[in-house]
Amino acid sequence: MTTTSTLDKPVKAPTFRHVSNGRRIKNNIATGLVTLCFVIALIPLVWVLGLVLVKGIGSIVTADWWFNSQKGILPDQSGGGVYHAIYGTIVQALIATVIAVPLGVMAAVYLVEYGRGKLAKVTTFMVDILAGVPSIVAALFIFALWIATLGMPQSSFAVSLALVLLMLPVVVRNTEEMLKLVPDELREASYALGVPKWKTILRIVIPTAAPGMISGILLALARVMGETAPVLVLVGYSKSINQNIFDGNMASLPLLIYQELANPEPAGRARVWGAALTLILLIALLYLAAAAVNKLLTRNR
Repeated sequence: MTTTSTLDKPVKAPTFRHVSNGRRIKNNIATGLVTLCFVIALIPLVWVLGLVLVKGIGSIVTADWWFNSQKGILPDQSGGGVYHAIYGTIVQALIATVIAVPLGVMAAVYLVEYGRGKLAKVTTFMVDILAGVPSIVAALFIFALWIATLGMPQSSFAVSLALVLLMLPVVVRNTEEMLKLVPDELREASYALGVPKWKTILRIVIPTAAPGMISGILLALARVMGETAPVLVLVGYSKSINQNIFDGNMASLPLLIYQELANPEPAGRARVWGAALTLILLIALLYLAAAAVNKLLTRNR
């Protein structure tokens, strides 16, 4: 004869008490207010994007816009393109990325995996300070150090150094948060197998956090590509491509926009809107690339 214990009996799901009408009304009011705030915040964004699209679409639909520069084009003359400005924007941003990403990742690894004592506190404090530094201050600092003190010429490389200061805290903070999301059980399992800490970080921790880290790096890259103050202070405008990053003027999309704003001719205004739309498209592509890389790496992990 078998006996039925209390563990064999089905457990009835707990019933939730009735929600009062007052709480329903408060919930609906809060939902409505949040939705209203979202719509209000979305209106200027959609308006700006729509205006730039309408004003700039006529310039970017031609092949000359993407594959020619403004060399030989007069201020009142239509035509030419922004190939030289796209080249300058990408080169300056890539140089900044090459410098900022290793420094930022190593600083984040130190803070998460090794950071103890005064040095970690000082590093965290300096990262917080850099995160709040305006772009014009970063540009003036590089101008005072690189150009005024060391005697280096104004160049695209000087712009990249200023972009490093703006990009570095974003990389450090993003990488730091991604490393903190890695479960400690993975580290402990690696240590239990006799794997050294440095190899655990290199083979286990960083690959696990790689999707979020790469997405953050691409977002930081998109953030610095549109900075105007460094290019205004540290380099001059050129209508053609300059392949020497250490000397001479070099165009970029923000600098082209600023340069053409002083042009009262219709051709100048058309170039302003076209360059603005081009910059938005480049940044949007980077955001989409960040999302795609994150999704791909997460799926293959």
